[in-house]
Amino acid sequence: MRLLYTTAIRCYSLGVRLAALFGNAKAKLWVEGRKSNALMTSERTHEPWIWFHAASLGEFEQGRPVIEAIKRDLPQYRILLSFFSPSGYEIRKDYPLADEVLYLPIDTPSNAEAWLKRHRFVVAVFIKYEFWFNYMAALKKAGVPLFYISLILKEDTYFFKPYGHWFRKQLENVNHFFVQDDITCKILKNKGFNNVTVCGDTRFDRVAAIAEQAKPFPEVESFIDGRKCIVAGSTWPPDEKLLAGFFRNIPEDYCVIIAPHDISKGHVAQILSLFPQAQLYTEIKPGNQSSILVINTIGILSQLYQYARFVYVGGGFGVGIHNIQEPVAFRCPVVFGPRYDKFKEAVDLVDREGAFPVRSEAELQDVFGQLMTDEMYYAKASSTCRDYLESQLGATESIMKGIAKTLFL
Repeated sequence: MRLLYTTAIRCYSLGVRLAALFGNAKAKLWVEGRKSNALMTSERTHEPWIWFHAASLGEFEQGRPVIEAIKRDLPQYRILLSFFSPSGYEIRKDYPLADEVLYLPIDTPSNAEAWLKRHRFVVAVFIKYEFWFNYMAALKKAGVPLFYISLILKEDTYFFKPYGHWFRKQLENVNHFFVQDDITCKILKNKGFNNVTVCGDTRFDRVAAIAEQAKPFPEVESFIDGRKCIVAGSTWPPDEKLLAGFFRNIPEDYCVIIAPHDISKGHVAQILSLFPQAQLYTEIKPGNQSSILVINTIGILSQLYQYARFVYVGGGFGVGIHNIQEPVAFRCPVVFGPRYDKFKEAVDLVDREGAFPVRSEAELQDVFGQLMTDEMYYAKASSTCRDYLESQLGATESIMKGIAKTLFL
Protein backbone atom coordinates (compact mmCIF):
# COMPACT_ATOMS: atom_id res chain seq x y z
CA MET A 1 0.00 0.00 0.00
CA ARG A 2 2.88 2.36 0.73
CA LEU A 3 4.18 1.80 -2.78
CA LEU A 4 0.78 2.72 -4.23
CA TYR A 5 0.63 5.80 -2.01
CA THR A 6 4.11 6.95 -3.05
CA THR A 7 3.30 6.32 -6.71
CA ALA A 8 0.19 8.50 -6.36
CA ILE A 9 2.31 11.26 -4.81
CA ARG A 10 4.78 11.07 -7.72
CA CYS A 11 1.91 11.24 -10.22
CA TYR A 12 0.54 14.31 -8.45
CA SER A 13 3.97 15.95 -8.61
CA LEU A 14 4.22 15.15 -12.32
CA GLY A 15 0.78 16.72 -12.88
CA VAL A 16 1.86 19.92 -11.15
CA ARG A 17 5.05 20.06 -13.22
CA LEU A 18 3.05 19.67 -16.41
CA ALA A 19 0.70 22.45 -15.29
CA ALA A 20 3.76 24.65 -14.67
CA LEU A 21 5.04 23.98 -18.19
CA PHE A 22 1.70 25.09 -19.59
CA GLY A 23 1.83 28.39 -17.74
CA ASN A 24 -0.05 27.82 -14.47
CA ALA A 25 1.47 30.49 -12.20
CA LYS A 26 0.78 28.72 -8.89
CA ALA A 27 2.14 25.43 -10.20
CA LYS A 28 5.28 27.21 -11.41
CA LEU A 29 5.87 28.65 -7.93
CA TRP A 30 5.32 25.16 -6.46
CA VAL A 31 7.96 23.67 -8.76
CA GLU A 32 10.52 26.48 -8.66
CA GLY A 33 10.27 26.77 -4.89
CA ARG A 34 11.18 23.13 -4.44
CA LYS A 35 14.12 23.57 -6.80
CA SER A 36 15.41 26.36 -4.58
CA ASN A 37 15.29 23.95 -1.62
CA ALA A 38 17.74 21.70 -3.44
CA LEU A 39 20.19 24.58 -3.86
CA MET A 40 20.50 25.02 -0.11
CA THR A 41 23.25 23.33 1.88
CA SER A 42 22.65 19.72 2.82
CA GLU A 43 25.17 19.84 5.66
CA ARG A 44 23.58 18.63 8.88
CA THR A 45 23.21 21.29 11.56
CA HIS A 46 23.88 20.33 15.18
CA GLU A 47 21.58 22.75 16.98
CA PRO A 48 18.25 21.32 18.17
CA TRP A 49 15.41 22.18 15.78
CA ILE A 50 11.63 22.08 16.07
CA TRP A 51 9.88 21.52 12.75
CA PHE A 52 6.49 23.10 12.04
CA HIS A 53 4.65 22.14 8.87
CA ALA A 54 1.61 23.92 7.44
CA ALA A 55 -0.29 23.38 4.23
CA SER A 56 -0.91 27.05 3.60
CA LEU A 57 -1.49 30.43 5.22
CA GLY A 58 -4.56 29.47 7.26
CA GLU A 59 -2.80 26.55 8.91
CA PHE A 60 0.24 28.72 9.56
CA GLU A 61 -1.96 31.12 11.52
CA GLN A 62 -3.03 28.18 13.69
CA GLY A 63 0.58 27.23 14.36
CA ARG A 64 1.82 30.78 14.79
CA PRO A 65 0.86 31.19 18.48
CA VAL A 66 2.83 28.03 19.33
CA ILE A 67 5.88 29.20 17.35
CA GLU A 68 5.74 32.52 19.19
CA ALA A 69 5.46 30.76 22.54
CA ILE A 70 8.48 28.55 21.77
CA LYS A 71 10.58 31.53 20.74
CA ARG A 72 9.55 33.28 23.97
CA ASP A 73 9.86 30.38 26.43
CA LEU A 74 12.32 27.97 24.74
CA PRO A 75 14.71 30.21 22.76
CA GLN A 76 17.40 27.52 22.69
CA TYR A 77 15.49 25.72 19.94
CA ARG A 78 15.62 26.78 16.30
CA ILE A 79 12.49 26.75 14.16
CA LEU A 80 12.06 25.26 10.70
CA LEU A 81 8.78 26.23 9.05
CA SER A 82 7.71 24.35 5.94
CA PHE A 83 4.79 24.88 3.58
CA PHE A 84 3.13 22.72 0.97
CA SER A 85 1.39 25.52 -0.93
CA PRO A 86 2.79 28.68 -2.54
CA SER A 87 -0.07 30.68 -1.03
CA GLY A 88 1.51 30.07 2.36
CA TYR A 89 5.20 30.11 1.50
CA GLU A 90 5.19 33.17 -0.73
CA ILE A 91 3.50 35.28 1.95
CA ARG A 92 5.44 33.99 4.98
CA LYS A 93 8.86 33.10 3.53
CA ASP A 94 10.36 36.00 5.49
CA TYR A 95 8.56 35.21 8.75
CA PRO A 96 11.05 36.55 11.32
CA LEU A 97 10.45 33.99 14.08
CA ALA A 98 11.40 31.05 11.85
CA ASP A 99 15.10 30.38 11.44
CA GLU A 100 14.38 28.76 8.11
CA VAL A 101 11.32 28.68 5.83
CA LEU A 102 11.14 26.07 3.05
CA TYR A 103 8.79 24.28 0.72
CA LEU A 104 8.19 20.68 1.81
CA PRO A 105 9.62 18.29 -0.79
CA ILE A 106 7.09 15.78 -2.13
CA ASP A 107 6.33 12.93 0.23
CA THR A 108 8.61 10.10 -0.90
CA PRO A 109 10.72 7.85 1.35
CA SER A 110 13.98 9.22 -0.08
CA ASN A 111 12.91 12.85 0.39
CA ALA A 112 11.78 12.17 3.94
CA GLU A 113 15.08 10.47 4.80
CA ALA A 114 17.13 13.32 3.31
CA TRP A 115 14.98 15.94 5.07
CA LEU A 116 15.58 14.38 8.49
CA LYS A 117 19.32 14.07 7.90
CA ARG A 118 19.66 17.80 7.29
CA HIS A 119 18.52 18.94 10.76
CA ARG A 120 18.68 17.56 14.25
CA PHE A 121 14.94 17.64 14.91
CA VAL A 122 13.79 17.13 18.48
CA VAL A 123 10.06 17.61 17.79
CA ALA A 124 7.84 17.88 14.70
CA VAL A 125 4.50 19.70 14.72
CA PHE A 126 2.05 19.16 11.86
CA ILE A 127 -0.86 21.58 11.73
CA LYS A 128 -4.45 20.49 11.19
CA TYR A 129 -4.85 18.21 8.12
CA GLU A 130 -1.29 17.70 6.91
CA PHE A 131 -0.92 13.90 6.72
CA TRP A 132 2.21 12.94 4.81
CA PHE A 133 2.72 9.27 5.53
CA ASN A 134 6.33 8.80 4.41
CA TYR A 135 7.44 11.75 6.53
CA MET A 136 5.42 10.42 9.45
CA ALA A 137 7.07 6.99 9.17
CA ALA A 138 10.54 8.55 8.87
CA LEU A 139 9.97 10.64 12.00
CA LYS A 140 8.91 7.54 13.90
CA LYS A 141 11.95 5.60 12.69
CA ALA A 142 14.26 8.47 13.69
CA GLY A 143 12.71 8.72 17.15
CA VAL A 144 11.44 12.27 16.59
CA PRO A 145 8.15 12.90 18.45
CA LEU A 146 5.32 14.06 16.16
CA PHE A 147 2.42 16.23 17.35
CA TYR A 148 -0.72 17.26 15.52
CA ILE A 149 -2.26 20.55 16.62
CA SER A 150 -5.64 22.14 15.84
CA LEU A 151 -6.73 18.83 14.34
CA ILE A 152 -10.40 18.35 13.53
CA LEU A 153 -11.84 15.17 12.00
CA LYS A 154 -15.23 13.82 11.02
CA GLU A 155 -16.62 10.29 10.89
CA ASP A 156 -16.58 10.32 7.10
CA THR A 157 -12.83 11.11 6.92
CA TYR A 158 -11.02 8.57 4.73
CA PHE A 159 -9.17 7.18 7.75
CA PHE A 160 -12.42 5.67 8.98
CA LYS A 161 -13.77 4.34 5.69
CA PRO A 162 -13.81 0.56 5.01
CA TYR A 163 -10.74 1.03 2.77
CA GLY A 164 -8.94 3.19 5.34
CA HIS A 165 -7.16 0.54 7.44
CA TRP A 166 -3.67 1.31 6.09
CA PHE A 167 -4.17 5.06 6.42
CA ARG A 168 -5.52 4.66 9.96
CA LYS A 169 -2.49 2.50 10.80
CA GLN A 170 -0.22 5.43 9.92
CA LEU A 171 -1.74 7.46 12.74
CA GLU A 172 0.19 5.21 15.12
CA ASN A 173 3.26 7.25 14.14
CA VAL A 174 1.80 10.25 15.97
CA ASN A 175 2.84 10.82 19.58
CA HIS A 176 -0.06 13.10 20.50
CA PHE A 177 -3.10 14.69 18.92
CA PHE A 178 -4.13 18.15 20.16
CA VAL A 179 -7.64 18.45 18.73
CA GLN A 180 -10.18 21.24 18.43
CA ASP A 181 -13.32 19.53 19.66
CA ASP A 182 -14.87 16.68 21.63
CA ILE A 183 -16.18 15.03 18.45
CA THR A 184 -12.66 14.54 17.07
CA CYS A 185 -11.49 13.25 20.44
CA LYS A 186 -14.34 10.72 20.58
CA ILE A 187 -13.71 9.53 17.01
CA LEU A 188 -10.02 8.92 17.70
CA LYS A 189 -10.60 7.20 21.03
CA ASN A 190 -13.24 4.95 19.50
CA LYS A 191 -10.57 3.81 17.04
CA GLY A 192 -8.10 3.03 19.83
CA PHE A 193 -6.14 6.28 19.97
CA ASN A 194 -5.99 7.49 23.56
CA ASN A 195 -3.15 9.97 23.05
CA VAL A 196 -5.61 12.81 22.52
CA THR A 197 -6.13 16.16 24.24
CA VAL A 198 -9.02 18.52 23.52
CA CYS A 199 -7.60 22.04 23.65
CA GLY A 200 -9.46 24.05 21.00
CA ASP A 201 -8.17 26.20 18.17
CA THR A 202 -4.92 28.11 18.70
CA ARG A 203 -6.16 30.93 16.45
CA PHE A 204 -8.35 32.18 19.31
CA ASP A 205 -5.22 32.83 21.37
CA ARG A 206 -3.80 34.72 18.40
CA VAL A 207 -6.84 36.93 17.76
CA ALA A 208 -7.21 37.66 21.47
CA ALA A 209 -3.63 38.92 21.54
CA ILE A 210 -4.29 41.08 18.46
CA ALA A 211 -7.36 42.57 20.12
CA GLU A 212 -5.43 43.39 23.30
CA GLN A 213 -2.68 45.12 21.30
CA ALA A 214 -4.89 46.90 18.77
CA LYS A 215 -3.56 50.32 17.89
CA PRO A 216 -5.73 53.37 17.16
CA PHE A 217 -6.31 54.65 13.63
CA PRO A 218 -6.82 58.43 13.88
CA GLU A 219 -7.99 58.76 10.27
CA VAL A 220 -10.63 56.09 10.79
CA GLU A 221 -11.73 57.66 14.06
CA SER A 222 -12.07 60.99 12.26
CA PHE A 223 -14.24 59.33 9.63
CA ILE A 224 -16.45 57.63 12.24
CA ASP A 225 -16.83 60.91 14.14
CA GLY A 226 -18.97 59.51 16.97
CA ARG A 227 -21.25 57.41 14.76
CA LYS A 228 -21.91 53.71 15.26
CA CYS A 229 -19.98 51.62 12.77
CA ILE A 230 -20.61 48.47 10.76
CA VAL A 231 -17.52 46.77 9.35
CA ALA A 232 -17.85 44.56 6.27
CA GLY A 233 -14.64 42.55 6.11
CA SER A 234 -13.10 40.33 3.41
CA THR A 235 -16.00 40.95 1.04
CA TRP A 236 -16.42 39.62 -2.49
CA PRO A 237 -18.69 40.98 -5.26
CA PRO A 238 -21.70 38.81 -4.22
CA ASP A 239 -21.38 40.17 -0.67
CA GLU A 240 -21.08 43.74 -1.87
CA LYS A 241 -24.11 43.38 -4.13
CA LEU A 242 -26.09 42.00 -1.18
CA LEU A 243 -25.01 44.86 1.08
CA ALA A 244 -25.55 47.62 -1.46
CA GLY A 245 -29.27 48.18 -0.89
CA PHE A 246 -28.92 48.47 2.87
CA PHE A 247 -25.77 50.57 2.91
CA ARG A 248 -27.09 53.13 0.43
CA ASN A 249 -29.80 54.11 2.89
CA ILE A 250 -28.00 53.72 6.19
CA PRO A 251 -29.29 55.87 9.12
CA GLU A 252 -27.44 59.10 9.83
CA ASP A 253 -26.10 57.87 13.17
CA TYR A 254 -24.32 54.93 11.45
CA CYS A 255 -21.36 54.61 9.12
CA VAL A 256 -19.81 51.70 7.23
CA ILE A 257 -16.28 50.44 6.63
CA ILE A 258 -15.88 48.05 3.70
CA ALA A 259 -12.61 46.11 3.57
CA PRO A 260 -12.73 43.92 0.43
CA HIS A 261 -10.73 40.74 0.09
CA ASP A 262 -9.43 41.91 -3.28
CA ILE A 263 -8.07 45.46 -3.25
CA SER A 264 -7.07 45.58 -6.91
CA LYS A 265 -7.96 48.82 -8.69
CA GLY A 266 -10.57 47.07 -10.78
CA HIS A 267 -12.41 45.63 -7.81
CA VAL A 268 -12.22 48.84 -5.81
CA ALA A 269 -13.68 50.66 -8.82
CA GLN A 270 -16.57 48.19 -8.83
CA ILE A 271 -17.25 48.95 -5.17
CA LEU A 272 -17.18 52.69 -5.81
CA SER A 273 -19.70 52.21 -8.60
CA LEU A 274 -22.03 50.58 -6.08
CA PHE A 275 -21.37 53.31 -3.49
CA PRO A 276 -20.54 56.55 -5.34
CA GLN A 277 -20.59 58.53 -2.09
CA ALA A 278 -17.83 56.38 -0.54
CA GLN A 279 -14.33 57.63 0.13
CA LEU A 280 -11.10 55.63 0.02
CA TYR A 281 -8.98 55.01 3.10
CA THR A 282 -5.90 56.34 1.32
CA GLU A 283 -7.77 59.54 0.43
CA ILE A 284 -9.55 60.40 3.67
CA LYS A 285 -10.16 64.13 3.86
CA PRO A 286 -10.99 66.02 7.07
CA GLY A 287 -14.58 67.15 7.21
CA ASN A 288 -15.83 64.69 4.59
CA GLN A 289 -19.05 63.30 6.05
CA SER A 290 -19.42 60.32 3.77
CA SER A 291 -21.11 57.37 5.42
CA ILE A 292 -18.97 54.71 3.68
CA LEU A 293 -15.21 54.18 3.84
CA VAL A 294 -13.52 51.68 1.52
CA ILE A 295 -10.24 50.19 2.75
CA ASN A 296 -7.90 49.96 -0.25
CA THR A 297 -4.86 48.67 1.61
CA ILE A 298 -4.02 45.42 3.39
CA GLY A 299 -2.94 44.41 6.87
CA ILE A 300 -5.27 46.46 9.07
CA LEU A 301 -8.65 44.73 8.93
CA SER A 302 -8.13 42.61 12.05
CA GLN A 303 -7.65 45.81 14.08
CA LEU A 304 -10.42 47.81 12.41
CA TYR A 305 -12.94 45.48 14.03
CA GLN A 306 -12.32 47.40 17.27
CA TYR A 307 -14.58 50.15 15.86
CA ALA A 308 -17.49 47.90 14.90
CA ARG A 309 -20.85 47.55 16.59
CA PHE A 310 -21.34 44.43 14.51
CA VAL A 311 -19.68 42.88 11.47
CA TYR A 312 -20.42 41.30 8.14
CA VAL A 313 -17.77 38.77 7.01
CA GLY A 314 -17.54 37.87 3.33
CA GLY A 315 -17.03 34.63 1.47
CA GLY A 316 -20.26 32.92 2.46
CA PHE A 317 -21.63 33.09 -1.07
CA GLY A 318 -18.46 31.50 -2.44
CA VAL A 319 -16.32 28.62 -1.18
CA GLY A 320 -16.75 29.59 2.48
CA ILE A 321 -16.58 32.42 4.96
CA HIS A 322 -13.40 34.22 5.94
CA ASN A 323 -12.05 34.67 9.45
CA ILE A 324 -14.80 35.40 12.00
CA GLN A 325 -12.55 34.91 15.01
CA GLU A 326 -11.00 38.34 14.58
CA PRO A 327 -14.27 40.28 15.03
CA VAL A 328 -15.43 37.89 17.76
CA ALA A 329 -12.28 38.87 19.69
CA PHE A 330 -13.79 42.37 19.89
CA ARG A 331 -17.18 40.97 21.02
CA CYS A 332 -18.76 41.80 17.67
CA PRO A 333 -21.81 39.84 16.53
CA VAL A 334 -21.12 38.46 13.05
CA VAL A 335 -23.31 38.15 9.96
CA PHE A 336 -22.28 36.08 6.92
CA GLY A 337 -23.56 34.15 3.90
CA PRO A 338 -24.92 30.59 3.88
CA ARG A 339 -21.71 28.62 3.30
CA TYR A 340 -20.31 28.41 6.79
CA ASP A 341 -20.88 24.79 7.84
CA LYS A 342 -17.19 23.79 7.46
CA PHE A 343 -16.15 26.28 10.14
CA LYS A 344 -16.64 25.04 13.67
CA GLU A 345 -16.60 28.46 15.29
CA ALA A 346 -19.30 29.68 12.89
CA VAL A 347 -21.52 26.66 13.55
CA ASP A 348 -21.04 27.07 17.30
CA LEU A 349 -21.89 30.77 17.27
CA VAL A 350 -24.93 30.34 15.03
CA ASP A 351 -26.22 27.74 17.50
CA ARG A 352 -25.60 30.18 20.37
CA GLU A 353 -27.08 33.19 18.51
CA GLY A 354 -23.87 35.17 18.40
CA ALA A 355 -23.59 34.84 14.62
CA PHE A 356 -26.27 35.03 11.93
CA PRO A 357 -26.28 33.47 8.45
CA VAL A 358 -28.26 35.21 5.71
CA ARG A 359 -29.26 33.98 2.27
CA SER A 360 -30.98 37.04 0.82
CA GLU A 361 -31.25 40.80 1.05
CA ALA A 362 -34.51 40.42 3.00
CA GLU A 363 -32.79 38.28 5.65
CA LEU A 364 -29.91 40.73 5.79
CA GLN A 365 -32.30 43.64 6.31
CA ASP A 366 -33.99 41.77 9.15
CA VAL A 367 -30.80 40.80 11.02
CA PHE A 368 -29.10 44.17 10.52
CA GLY A 369 -32.28 45.94 11.63
CA GLN A 370 -32.48 43.97 14.86
CA LEU A 371 -28.80 44.46 15.67
CA MET A 372 -29.18 48.21 15.11
CA THR A 373 -32.43 48.86 16.96
CA ASP A 374 -32.96 46.11 19.55
CA GLU A 375 -30.49 46.71 22.36
CA MET A 376 -31.32 43.48 24.21
CA TYR A 377 -30.90 41.44 21.03
CA TYR A 378 -27.58 43.13 20.32
CA ALA A 379 -26.30 42.84 23.91
CA LYS A 380 -27.10 39.12 24.03
CA ALA A 381 -25.28 38.47 20.76
CA SER A 382 -22.26 40.51 21.86
CA SER A 383 -21.99 38.79 25.25
CA THR A 384 -22.34 35.42 23.52
CA CYS A 385 -19.31 36.24 21.37
CA ARG A 386 -17.36 37.35 24.45
CA ASP A 387 -18.21 34.18 26.37
CA TYR A 388 -17.42 31.95 23.42
CA LEU A 389 -14.01 33.56 22.91
CA GLU A 390 -13.13 33.14 26.57
CA SER A 391 -14.17 29.48 26.47
CA GLN A 392 -11.80 28.83 23.56
CA LEU A 393 -8.64 30.37 24.99
CA GLY A 394 -5.73 28.31 26.29
CA ALA A 395 -4.96 25.94 23.42
CA THR A 396 -1.42 27.30 23.04
CA GLU A 397 -0.65 26.79 26.72
CA SER A 398 -1.91 23.20 26.60
CA ILE A 399 0.18 22.39 23.54
CA MET A 400 3.26 24.02 25.03
CA LYS A 401 2.95 21.86 28.13
CA GLY A 402 2.88 18.76 25.95
CA ILE A 403 5.89 19.84 23.90
CA ALA A 404 7.90 20.87 26.98
CA LYS A 405 7.09 17.57 28.70
CA THR A 406 8.43 15.67 25.71
CA LEU A 407 11.53 17.85 25.33
CA PHE A 408 12.54 17.59 28.97
CA LEU A 409 11.43 14.02 29.67
